[in-house]
Amino acid sequence: MYTAAGVLDRQQTVDKYLPLVRRMAHHLIAKLPASVQLDDLIQAGLIGLMDAIGRFEEGQGAQFETYATQRIRGSMLDELRQADWLPRGLRQSQRKIETALHKAEQTLGRPPTEIEMAQSMGLSLEEYQALLFEARGTQLIYYEDYEDEEGNSTGFLDRQTDGDDDDPLASLNDERFRKALVSAIEVLPEREKLVMGLYYEQELNFREIAAVLNVTESRVCQLHSQAVARLRVKLKEW
Repeated sequence: MYTAAGVLDRQQTVDKYLPLVRRMAHHLIAKLPASVQLDDLIQAGLIGLMDAIGRFEEGQGAQFETYATQRIRGSMLDELRQADWLPRGLRQSQRKIETALHKAEQTLGRPPTEIEMAQSMGLSLEEYQALLFEARGTQLIYYEDYEDEEGNSTGFLDRQTDGDDDDPLASLNDERFRKALVSAIEVLPEREKLVMGLYYEQELNFREIAAVLNVTESRVCQLHSQAVARLRVKLKEW
């Protein structure tokens, strides 16, 4: 993919890594609201790829694909930040689900089914599943979860970005969180656990998971949203 001058051939490199851009876009969009367009993410990713081609220098200690992946993802995230992609209503939908889920678990003494969740919220099953789909952009951890009353971020996020100082106590707490997360995943309903494994471990996108489970892509979104809500309730103390 190099020219006679020893630099990356732009068109050949774009052609080779376009599938990578598309794969990363599909994986990222599964975490985002329906208002985010796949084509916009792909376009942003291509800009990141072109930037990587222009900046990459052979022998700088990194493989091009590793370097390009970082630039592509960074470009996509920049596009999302500029677009202010997370509407307030989405977060409110997730909070409603989490609150109802916590109450239902306290009442039943076990994880509630979707039908039980719908009943506890005064919704039909179809309405509850629509709410799950609406909350498709939800995450296990939000930046706001680690802000104090004055809006300042607390230690968790600082530890993720600042590698200058080692904090043994913080590392221990993070390890405990990981163990708590593993335990919470283990008690998820089987199909939700499978979705989480295929998505986060196998790195399949929602469309691919839908094919594996023989369900619709929207159904996978629902299962993912519900699994995240269950985990957030279980891990609330963290």
